[in-house]
Amino acid sequence: MRAEQIVGPAVSLFRAVIGLLFLCHGLASLFGVLGGNRGTGEAIPLGQWPGWWAALIQGICGALVLLGLLTRPAAILASGSMAYAYFMVHQPDALLPLRNGGELAVLFCWSFLLIAVLGPGAWALDSLLRTRRADRAPVPAR
Repeated sequence: MRAEQIVGPAVSLFRAVIGLLFLCHGLASLFGVLGGNRGTGEAIPLGQWPGWWAALIQGICGALVLLGLLTRPAAILASGSMAYAYFMVHQPDALLPLRNGGELAVLFCWSFLLIAVLGPGAWALDSLLRTRRADRAPVPAR
């Protein structure tokens, strides 16, 4: 097997898993499902700043990244939101993620940045739509 045959599907699987985890994190905070916000079993009150808005970003961007739709913009927004979460919520408690509980924010931040750089991979709606557009493109006359 050539490297290209492995890399595209591997990037797609990485993207899908990260997107699913982020989506679940957002749904837990928005609706109190899957253990709720930070394991409390409760949802964040509607419109509460910044938690509810962060959960909305997590839900929407998680779903888009999972599907591979608008992957790069969604991944950039998700990465930025996790950088904000780390520096505004976790970092004031201590410098290192192991000391301030910010490991998840750091991992999500860098994972989404990697997805934004590498793209959605071979198995993504973005790739499917790009292929369909290319098939419909008119052939130039000679």
